[in-house]
Amino acid sequence: MTTIADRFRLPCGVSLKNRLAKAAMTEQIAGPSHLPNEGHVRLYKRWAEGGPGLIITGNVQVDRRHLEHPGNIVIDKKLGDPTMKWLRAFASAAQENGARALMQISHAGRQTPKLINPSPLAPSGIKVKLPGDQFGEPRSMTTAQIDEVMGRFVLAAQVASEAGFSGVQVHAAHGYLLSSFLSPLANKRSDRYGGALENRARPLLHIVERIRAELPEDFILSVKLNSADFQRGGLTTEDSLRIVEWLEEEGIDLLEISGGSYEQPAMMNMDGMEKRHEEGKAESTKEREAYFLSFAEAVRERSNVPLMVTGGFRSRRAMDEALEGGACDVIGLARPLCVRPDLPNDLLAGENEAAKAYEKSLAIGPGVLSPRSPIKFIKALNGFAVMSFFYENIARMADGQKPVEEMPLLRTFIKQQKQTAKMARALRS
Repeated sequence: MTTIADRFRLPCGVSLKNRLAKAAMTEQIAGPSHLPNEGHVRLYKRWAEGGPGLIITGNVQVDRRHLEHPGNIVIDKKLGDPTMKWLRAFASAAQENGARALMQISHAGRQTPKLINPSPLAPSGIKVKLPGDQFGEPRSMTTAQIDEVMGRFVLAAQVASEAGFSGVQVHAAHGYLLSSFLSPLANKRSDRYGGALENRARPLLHIVERIRAELPEDFILSVKLNSADFQRGGLTTEDSLRIVEWLEEEGIDLLEISGGSYEQPAMMNMDGMEKRHEEGKAESTKEREAYFLSFAEAVRERSNVPLMVTGGFRSRRAMDEALEGGACDVIGLARPLCVRPDLPNDLLAGENEAAKAYEKSLAIGPGVLSPRSPIKFIKALNGFAVMSFFYENIARMADGQKPVEEMPLLRTFIKQQKQTAKMARALRS
């Protein structure tokens, strides 16, 4: 029987020591230089000690003008000593306990907060529809700007390799730039980068092709892809399945399945995402622990690409069943590791119930206001307030402190908002 304790060999020839992965979570702890620091080293050493076979960093941005948060790491140029030493220390800490570490590389696109860039680049000039006016009016990219951005992703991969990371994960999910190119709602272009799916997928596929061609053969190449946008008129499941086939042809080593965007945040499990995921499926499918497992099963019918599924696993039994059934090859853990960074070791030692870590990481709210409110602004506020709990625990571990299981959400949310605004002002000064 295949279990989480088994090794897994990726197509590039690199083996993972087990089937558990620490999935990407934004750290938001870089300073104005946008370089790794001692906090990143402490944080990732702590996660590495926890025992996963694979560790994926939070999104490292390829353009400092387009950040998910002012505390992001940025790689948009070649780095020399002494700055490169911090990136090497980061990679070394994440791989200290035999794990393989991937740098997740990303471009926030139209989801760049207005505090950072009031007119970010995007496939088309279509603003993010979210209450609170957090995002500015995007500018439609020229073909030259698209070419430049694709080169930035390749450069970031090269720097990651030089720093000692085992590979990269290209972030093409959650509504960021590459994801928005894929979405018919965000991409209204009429040139070679818009319209038909093969055109909308062109930037992602070009980046993947170049990284595969220009980096060492044993450099792990992963992609994070939405199973769907969960919006009427957005990227469909059938679109995603076709993209998966193209990615397999390009020779990627691992596909992580996710879904949604800021406008429809399936990845945050807000408002019963699991019910929206596959309406019409059997009730037993809806009740499964992993949010995106049914899509993984659909991928298996079309592709042999290695799959990583993240989100909602509550027990070792369910993880082992997903692996043994062939629905996926790697199990991703994210929020629970902000509460119990040792959870992989505990699961590998035979603990079955990860539910406590799961519940603490997902049901600490369910928010600061009415969890059942139909008002979109309140739903968004609840979701982001809950997320502030994880950001705060990440910051605690980066400072060498232990994570906590509970904290006042509203106070933590306000604290996080003030810190973000302060960091954004520092970048502009």
